[in-house]
Amino acid sequence: MGLTFLYSIVIAIIAALIIVPLTLPKEKRKGIIAGVIGTAVVLAIIVFVIYYVTNIDRNLSALWPLAILATGLGAFSAKGKEQLVKGVLFLAAIVFGGYMLSAVLFNADEKFESAEMKQEVEIEAFDETETPASVPPRFARNKMKKAFGQVPNTSYYELGNLQIQKVNDAFVYIAPVEFSGFFKWMNGDTTPGYFTMSATDSSDNPKFIDAEMGYTPSSFLQKNVARHLRLDMPEAIFYGDMQLEIDDEGVPHYVRSFGKFVSARNGFEVTGVAVVNPLSGDIKTYALNEVPAFIDGAVSPEVVSLQNSYFGNYVHGFWNSKFGKKDVKLPSGYGTEANVSPIFNEDGDMYYFTDFTSPKEGVDSMLGYALTDARTGKASYFTGNMEESYMDSQATLQIIEKRFIEKKWSGEMPILYNFYGEASWLTPVLDANGFLQNYFIVSAANPEISTFANTPNEALKLYKTALQRGGSTVDGSSNAEEAKVTGKVQRVYKERVGDFTLVSFMLADGTNYLVSTEVTPLAIYLEVDDSVNVSYLNTGELFLPVKELTITGLE
Repeated sequence: MGLTFLYSIVIAIIAALIIVPLTLPKEKRKGIIAGVIGTAVVLAIIVFVIYYVTNIDRNLSALWPLAILATGLGAFSAKGKEQLVKGVLFLAAIVFGGYMLSAVLFNADEKFESAEMKQEVEIEAFDETETPASVPPRFARNKMKKAFGQVPNTSYYELGNLQIQKVNDAFVYIAPVEFSGFFKWMNGDTTPGYFTMSATDSSDNPKFIDAEMGYTPSSFLQKNVARHLRLDMPEAIFYGDMQLEIDDEGVPHYVRSFGKFVSARNGFEVTGVAVVNPLSGDIKTYALNEVPAFIDGAVSPEVVSLQNSYFGNYVHGFWNSKFGKKDVKLPSGYGTEANVSPIFNEDGDMYYFTDFTSPKEGVDSMLGYALTDARTGKASYFTGNMEESYMDSQATLQIIEKRFIEKKWSGEMPILYNFYGEASWLTPVLDANGFLQNYFIVSAANPEISTFANTPNEALKLYKTALQRGGSTVDGSSNAEEAKVTGKVQRVYKERVGDFTLVSFMLADGTNYLVSTEVTPLAIYLEVDDSVNVSYLNTGELFLPVKELTITGLE
């Protein structure tokens, strides 16, 4: 803080020398020193308060408004040659201020280049045993609030921001315990820890982890973690909120993305991450290619949201984004964190998902979607099958709302996946109180094909049979051959899922099959020792999907 105050004093003295006239008549010259000192004291206090309260970076380029004000006052209060000199300075400050303000008009191409993505067509299909679905954050947050009694001195604290990450190969939600006000901070001094809960198992209960933290977002003065970081890195350009990351030993760390302006204090490009130990206050910085393995979100969701905006809007420059809008595509804004949704791929790497829609009102067609690596910031843009028209996330949420209109349920966190070769929206459905009710899957190209069930795996099983009914493929490569077999049933297992029953059965030759009563209603009567004729898709899975089933004697 001392260096910030010293910096404010130097800036204030320079500004005072510009504002106060230095060439006065002899009878008035005695007041020059007093005027400079008085002006410098007032300005030093003002500049210091601005720096301290706003946490703005300590770069000279941030002082352009003060430069215009100081040179303007100096030019109008001076006389003779001094007025001419300060007038030139005022004109230069005006020009520089115009450059800073107009940067958004001429750096659109640079922003687009900084956010340009690798172009892809379609992601690979997920295997049903590696379900990418996760518990919606609103539901997790509700459960954590109900478990808040685990926190010592509960009245001092409240639940902080929720984020998802991988800890010890498990996908979990993390939420720090934060102070609930200034006086609670004065009495408590440190927060006691954080909550963790599974992001893939909705039946999991939140657990409170003891981990004392002194530097937090809800602390005040120098203990505020963002201010503490600014005082240590006064010239750094930060973007996005502080995020809590937990290492494999359970130790918490606050992280924040830093980088550089695209040009003229406008735009942002991430270059690294700062990591703060919330107990000791120790700070370490890393370039993106050197980020520790335990940090999943080195690039903040706010940065990704900004980059998506650059990529979608500035394909043909700034003015096209406002008027012609040729090839413009808008991020949908239906993500769970800063308009993006964190997800994990089958390798356990975290990505931010965003779908893009048309800027034309009333159009719910998806133009593509982006996946951004949360550790490196590298992104890919997927156009999908150009011969098909995919609906966007907003249309998916509208389908869910209409499907459960009587119950007043709604969808949250729609994510587009490739299930069995079909572009599909997977969305958790919550009731009005924020509690998870089911998982809804709908084809992005064929909205009439949809299913829902209590768990992601149950929904996927139903969706597989729904795709068979709709004539779509279920092997993820669109080349499974249809085959037929006749045999005697050795084992049968029936499972009620949603409005239908899934029937799994084994034939005498040891092969296994899966059929839904939605596809073959009479499958509900299947018993051991029945003779059957089966038409199925040879996908190579353990349970082969049945297209037609005939039970001898029930034709």
